[in-house]
Amino acid sequence: MYTIEEFDKTKTKILKYIFYKKRTEKEIKQKFSSSVDENLLDDVIENLKELGYINDLSYVERAVNEFIAINTLSIKEIKYKLYSKGVESNLIEDYISNNIEELKEYELNCARKIFYKKQNNMEYDDIVQYLKKKGYTSETINNIEE
Repeated sequence: MYTIEEFDKTKTKILKYIFYKKRTEKEIKQKFSSSVDENLLDDVIENLKELGYINDLSYVERAVNEFIAINTLSIKEIKYKLYSKGVESNLIEDYISNNIEELKEYELNCARKIFYKKQNNMEYDDIVQYLKKKGYTSETINNIEE
């Protein structure tokens, strides 16, 4: 078992870590699992989740908004980035299905940007292959020139 002081000290360390940059539950576990007792870490994480400091759903919302603001990504690339942060697949899929129209519009605009940027240097078929490799759907690629 652990003391209240250990709990508070660990909680403070984790809070500093997530205040610096929002983190997923998995990122927190990876960071502290080697230096903090597993039971203590689990209890602190549960406490911080109850208090709203750790919330993977709000992490997904914030991350997707950041991706949309600064990148040209396909929906598939967005999913991959979230998976790599340790977000549960059901949270990702739920968010995407609830926001699919907005995300499809974003994806189409990104594909158009890439297409028009690359059309001076690349053949049409090469651009299509490039977009497919980046995870853009055939539906999106076919709608670029509309």
